Amino acid sequence: MAESAATSTATTLPVRDIPGDYGIPFASAIRDRLDFYYFQGQDKFFQTRVDKYHSTVVRLNVPPGPFMANDPRVIAVLDANSFPILFDVSKVEKKDVFTGTYMPSTSLTGGYRVCSYLDPSEPNHAKVKQLLFNILASRKDAVIPAFRTNFTALFETMESQVTAAGKSDFNKLNDNTSFDFLGEAYFGVRPSSTALGSTGPTKSTKWLFLQLCPLMTLGLPKILEELLLHTFPLPPLIAKCDYKALYKYFSSVAGSALDSAEKLGLKRDEACHNLLFATVFNSYGGMKVLLPGILGWLAKADKSLHVRLAKEIRSAVLFEGGKVTLNAVEKMDLTRSVVYEALRMDPPVKYQYGKAKQDLVIESHDAAFKVKKGEMLFGYQPFATRDPKVFDDADRFIGDRFLGDEGKKLIKYVVWSNGPETESPTVSNKQCPGKDFVVLVGRLLVVEFFLRYDTFTADVGTVLLGSQVTVTSLTKAAASSSDV
Repeated sequence: MAESAATSTATTLPVRDIPGDYGIPFASAIRDRLDFYYFQGQDKFFQTRVDKYHSTVVRLNVPPGPFMANDPRVIAVLDANSFPILFDVSKVEKKDVFTGTYMPSTSLTGGYRVCSYLDPSEPNHAKVKQLLFNILASRKDAVIPAFRTNFTALFETMESQVTAAGKSDFNKLNDNTSFDFLGEAYFGVRPSSTALGSTGPTKSTKWLFLQLCPLMTLGLPKILEELLLHTFPLPPLIAKCDYKALYKYFSSVAGSALDSAEKLGLKRDEACHNLLFATVFNSYGGMKVLLPGILGWLAKADKSLHVRLAKEIRSAVLFEGGKVTLNAVEKMDLTRSVVYEALRMDPPVKYQYGKAKQDLVIESHDAAFKVKKGEMLFGYQPFATRDPKVFDDADRFIGDRFLGDEGKKLIKYVVWSNGPETESPTVSNKQCPGKDFVVLVGRLLVVEFFLRYDTFTADVGTVLLGSQVTVTSLTKAAASSSDV
């Protein structure tokens, strides 16, 4: 259980009324939505309210608002001390709040509320999460070989593109490669080798878009985006055929996992829809953001960090007889720190929600606030993980931030997984079941990259929910490093 700054009544801090207001119903929610997406942007939207009220706990409206969400009113927790209340499932309910104040149609998930939308108190939550734990445990030895095989092909294509055109779109290559990697790592079958062919990433992206578009802007004229993306949900019919094809893949390759699901007391089709969601939305959607994010931060870092990473990685692999093993990766402290820092700077899922199960007192660094039962709590994670009262130079990427005794004390404030990095997911909490898998995959990207290259350059921009990375030059390592 994550330790949170929340109690029923007791606190040693001065108690304040929660500042802020929701304004005029409907009209103010739309105004705030426009500020969030167009006139201020995410960070400024929250920072202006923190500055206005001199508080990191404030009342405000969050997107998408009318008519997508019935009630946009939340209490925002915007610092590292108040944020962990969102992990404490004894105090907050997590039912149907995965995407926030709105919930996509269950027509997009086979008619089921999948695990991400279940509160741990619901019986199927434990069953589905245990199924995911079982799959991860049974396939643990397949992860490193599958990653190496798939991403070796990615790097070879990237090199040829940089040589021929002077640039390579890492995001595009990663989208295709990550999808195949996940299918092979989880189920032993690459989607591209099945009837899906090369269409899996495109079909998945369309399905993901229908669920996440209320939280996006595409650069279209504001009036079009407001009408098409932020006001009414797009019809699930748009992705019906795509979802059917994805479901067919999972039902055909996940036989043993589905057998296990039935033994856990799950219906076979419900389990399959959950596996699809966990693989495509949680894992693939995460890798689409995480891996370009890591590479983007490395591209902007001082080249001395590249030198240090290459030395650490190659030494650890050499010690293991030239093999990339889990034991070798676990010895790479700087590599782990780099991945933690990327997750701190840009967590793949920036918003967390929970509804108060009881009257609470939550604490920021300098005040306490009373929350009534039933009120919606909302956290914008970058404000928690870039809290200047916890992290020195909080807005700067520092690759070795988590090294040494003092650095290790900060790891608990890395909370991208819906819980502290120092804690573990269980069937009774909402922490990501693939927490360790994701951190391993992030490290493997860094490992494979610096086994092959001494340094690189890239143009880094933004795209939808993450970073756009276009590699512009690569300095290859000696053959003895890249051929392990």
